[in-house]
Amino acid sequence: MKDSQPNITSIQLLASHADYSLMNNLNCDPDATQDGIDHQPRQVFSGHYVPVKSTPIENPEYVAHSHTLFSELGLADSLTTTEDFTRLFSGDLSLVPAPMRQTGWACGYALSIYGTEYTQQCPFRTGNGYGDGRAVSVLEAVLNGQRWEMQLKGGGRTPYCRGADGRAVLRSSVREFLAQEHMHALGVPTSRSLSLYVSKTETVKRPWYSEGSHSPDPDQLVLEPVAISTRVAPSFIRVGQLELFARRARKQEHENALQELQQLVLHLIDREYKTEIDPTLDLSEKVIALASAFRQRLTKLIANWIRVGYCQGNFNSDNCAAGGFTLDYGPFGFCEIFHPLYQPWTGGGQHFSFMNQPLAAEQNFKSFCSALMPLIVDDEKAQAQLKDIENGFASVMQTEMENMWAAKLGLKTFDTELFQELMALMVETPVDYTLFFRALSSIPEDITPLIGSFYRTDEELTLRWGKWLTKWHSLIGIHSENQDKNAKLLRDKLSKAMKQVNPKYTMREWFIAPAYQQAAKGNYELVKELQTVLTHPYDEQTEKADTQYNKRKPSEFFNLGGVSFYSCSS
Repeated sequence: MKDSQPNITSIQLLASHADYSLMNNLNCDPDATQDGIDHQPRQVFSGHYVPVKSTPIENPEYVAHSHTLFSELGLADSLTTTEDFTRLFSGDLSLVPAPMRQTGWACGYALSIYGTEYTQQCPFRTGNGYGDGRAVSVLEAVLNGQRWEMQLKGGGRTPYCRGADGRAVLRSSVREFLAQEHMHALGVPTSRSLSLYVSKTETVKRPWYSEGSHSPDPDQLVLEPVAISTRVAPSFIRVGQLELFARRARKQEHENALQELQQLVLHLIDREYKTEIDPTLDLSEKVIALASAFRQRLTKLIANWIRVGYCQGNFNSDNCAAGGFTLDYGPFGFCEIFHPLYQPWTGGGQHFSFMNQPLAAEQNFKSFCSALMPLIVDDEKAQAQLKDIENGFASVMQTEMENMWAAKLGLKTFDTELFQELMALMVETPVDYTLFFRALSSIPEDITPLIGSFYRTDEELTLRWGKWLTKWHSLIGIHSENQDKNAKLLRDKLSKAMKQVNPKYTMREWFIAPAYQQAAKGNYELVKELQTVLTHPYDEQTEKADTQYNKRKPSEFFNLGGVSFYSCSS
């Protein structure tokens, strides 16, 4: 979307764009309260959403906002420090002007881990108490011709809170705020960061790591400031949501179960796939078109994750957006020291590790297709088509991955032998993932410029890297002895193309930690400095940025709790 001139300078003007398609077109939980005061854990048996009043944080203070997203939405930057805007996006909807509503909403969903559905995480062991435990959507609005949903993370308890306090802490909120806009700047489909507010007085206890801890698990309870970050997306419909309604339909848990599944699927199409799926198709045809479109988006998304070094950490179906973008930045990380099994989350296991993400995505896609099946149970042809689409995921994923690796390496077509040799060298050395590919993008004549990305080297490795580089030169058509004008133009053109897919800057936890630590003391300057650096990841930046943020992980941060790995505490 093109940026626009700011034309929304007040909450009143923002309110005039409100349009609540989910609450207007889907079913409310029949057991919900009228006023949204519904903050205790309980089972939700039917309906697509529960009306919930968000719980404001105490004494909110502005930390940061996304200048880029504000510009895209037509919002004036000056809004962020106004009393009305601060009140709304720190959780207080009591004074919002009509047609905005003073009650938000939360949604339930199922949980599948690697394709297996679980219900025991629900406190009732039925699966009816799992969902948005602390995420409260507060606004749907059509801005610059596109529908956006705005959701407060840390907006207080909902019926799905599972006994938790409904809050998010500043530490995890800073991470998510920076990560979402960094991913957008990297060209990776993602939910977005609108704003971040912290409470000057309200704190909660969270398990976290003591200074210098190498324990895999947090070793102390820490009082941390609470915060609310507002994330924005076309919708927040998850694969797990479809699973919940499909389960109810299969088990005939209530008389409207199948109808509610159909309503949700059609709402998903309207919110996320309106331009791709012909509205005149019958239901079976829409289901098949949806599965095909989601497969295309999901495979491209995962290839992009690996292109930029991103590891989701916890890629359950409830953390998988049905719109095919990155959602729920929890125990995520960006790969520094390359290893295929890189996993930042101590509770994640290898199945969600860096290079296993295509397999995890395939499991989520199977869950997605399974959730669609009740809608076509009487259409054998459509069932066969859906199964073909599901079975074709691995092949489509492989093609996307090969195209991505070819682009990172500047190749016209993927070369298996070159790639396998490269992976082996990258692990054995090991290399810094981002630094290596950016250095390679300069088309070095020898390995000297690449050594800056190596965490160790020896004579044997140097020889092997030299042989690999020679083979690579041959495949990209670059020969060091050819220095004529045309050869230089070819090299420059290829280098430019590679630098557009291989970022210079990545989000490294060892410089993010000081930002949230300083923010907890009321100093937000480093958050804003990193926001600038991380939203221009492909650019050549200042000397200061190059010196401080474009370098290998310092040895003192190796195996350090909260930096090299972390729990899901947020």
